Amino acid sequence: MYRIGVDVGGTFTDFVMLDTEGESTAFHKVPSTPDDPSRAIAAGINEILELNKVDPAKVGYVGHGTTVATNMVIEGRGVPTGLLTTKGFRDVLAIGRQTRPSLYDWSVRKPEPLVERYRRIEVDERLDKDGNPLTVPDIKAVMELVTALKDSGVEAVAIGFLHSYRNPEHERVVRDLINEIAPDLYVSISSDVVAEFREFERISTTALNAYVGPRTQKYLHRLRSRIADAGIRIEPLTFHSNGGLLPVQTVEELPVLTCLSGPAAGVIGSAHIGTEISETEIITFDVGGTSTDVSLITKGQPQFTSSRLVAGHPVRMPMVDIHVIGAGGGSIARIDDAGALKVGPTSAGAVPGPISYLQGGGDVTLTDANIVLGRLNPVALLEGRMKVDRGLAEEAIKKQIAGPLGLSVEEASYGILSIATANMSRAIRSVSTEHGHDLSNFTLFSFGGAGSLHAAEVAEECGLRKIVVPREPGTLCARGVLLSDLSRDYVRTALVVARPETWRQVVGLGDEMAENGKDWLATEALPGAAQELQVSLDARYFGQSHSIPIALQELNEDVLEAFVQKFHQAHADQYGYRLDDHGIEIVNVRLKAVCHVKKGNAVPRIQGGSLQKALLETRKVFFGTSWKDTPVYRRALLAAGVPFSGPAIVEEMSGTTVILPGQTAELDAFGNIHISLKS
Repeated sequence: MYRIGVDVGGTFTDFVMLDTEGESTAFHKVPSTPDDPSRAIAAGINEILELNKVDPAKVGYVGHGTTVATNMVIEGRGVPTGLLTTKGFRDVLAIGRQTRPSLYDWSVRKPEPLVERYRRIEVDERLDKDGNPLTVPDIKAVMELVTALKDSGVEAVAIGFLHSYRNPEHERVVRDLINEIAPDLYVSISSDVVAEFREFERISTTALNAYVGPRTQKYLHRLRSRIADAGIRIEPLTFHSNGGLLPVQTVEELPVLTCLSGPAAGVIGSAHIGTEISETEIITFDVGGTSTDVSLITKGQPQFTSSRLVAGHPVRMPMVDIHVIGAGGGSIARIDDAGALKVGPTSAGAVPGPISYLQGGGDVTLTDANIVLGRLNPVALLEGRMKVDRGLAEEAIKKQIAGPLGLSVEEASYGILSIATANMSRAIRSVSTEHGHDLSNFTLFSFGGAGSLHAAEVAEECGLRKIVVPREPGTLCARGVLLSDLSRDYVRTALVVARPETWRQVVGLGDEMAENGKDWLATEALPGAAQELQVSLDARYFGQSHSIPIALQELNEDVLEAFVQKFHQAHADQYGYRLDDHGIEIVNVRLKAVCHVKKGNAVPRIQGGSLQKALLETRKVFFGTSWKDTPVYRRALLAAGVPFSGPAIVEEMSGTTVILPGQTAELDAFGNIHISLKS
């Protein structure tokens, strides 16, 4: 059987295909099609099958990571959306937490709510804090409100009532009514999207889910159709932000789960590969065409968070904790009004792309600078499939950057590179040193189409001692999809102090979610696959405002004391102190239903090769102050266990690795490049 992993990026769509019988692995890359990402997915799948002479009927698994929902929010391309909420709470989305996105920068504004005020409608209903009905919604009045919303042109409706996380009945009654009288509307209720307290975050997440729902559905329908047309007989799976895969039907109902789909797959893949090569303290460094995504892995485990902002809008969902900045190969370099050189966050993307890609791009990008500096192949990329023009890039840099600043072309190009390096380094420090971690204890795990191109400079600026570049780094997010399991997350709010008399309530919430998880696994799990229910509690000292997650092996009436001791220790580890005599409040109970997927070996061990056989050419490359004659190696022909020194360039289909003067590199048995920095 063949398994295919896909990652849809802003510039390229990446593919990894694994033969679970023969353990052979194939990698592929095609330009993304932002107008309809399913076109690039279908084209790439057809190409990788044809290139490797694989019968589509033998494909038993297709998983894909996507940023379709995220891009819709960023670009404002969701559908007109309405909101039905409790009387008196119409303006929750606008009021928010009354905090500024940047305290001292008055030019920074909060984004406008996804639902315009005239489409935010109050319903006369109310539950108390325990979920007991105080005012039952009037069906006739609700029908009139829904009709008015539909007449206003909405295509989706979000429903978020106060305290519905305790009792979803009112939301369900209104949802069923809308489905009856306006079946063409997409409906999203907060008790299904995120059943926990904090009404602003809950309603914001639900509104976002409704906003992207209809167009995500259409995209998934096209994807299913195109994959079927390719002769593949199985349904595709979609990677979600918490590091697992979901069936298409679940994603159609909860597209908000995919807001960090692609980047999260890279972190999961890095953790798996790190364990394989005994690297447990890792900073992931994923540089694509549009963004740089960084994350922390400690003790072999990725870091998770329960909330983050997507284009300024709060999303309350469990997800891999990733810091994203607008710095990638397509980042546009320009001179600002003050005459200073800026790089990013605006990107040329896949269309029109960098000037050197010959796709009509007109703005200088980071990729153009790397081609001019000799770091990227000045003739063609993707092993010759994508022609590039160094001359066009050089002429544009001279006209747009070098001339106005009075610099040579190479000085201007290296300036672009240096500014991008500084931006990327700040992102790394934001997830490490700013949280008390010593960077010298971590390995930089570099991937993405442009990660290994910049890792050497970034590592030196951050004080890191080692870099690992996996095989075909530009496809690691697609590879991470193949290393992941099916999973779905559930949450219930408890808000009780941990005592024997309240612990039964906590256990009851866990039992309720366990039944939901088992029902989901019964319909969505793969035949014969191992299943697991993982439980954790969000807890805090009574009186605190923020909680920390505590994982438990099981949740029953006998583990209260074990939980208490585990929380005290976790609090001491994270904040440096513990309050053994202080009450512990359990905020939320979380459960993850997991179906373990047979993964096989993602990449076989390499054999043979040598430096002499791998040498492609010697090319002049600019390193800071001068041009140096630099050997360029083909990665597939390098031998494991044979060290070589920088300066050097290593090329492969999906990425280019730069080794600076004074650094040394060596391949391990799995084909990962280990780069050691000067001490």
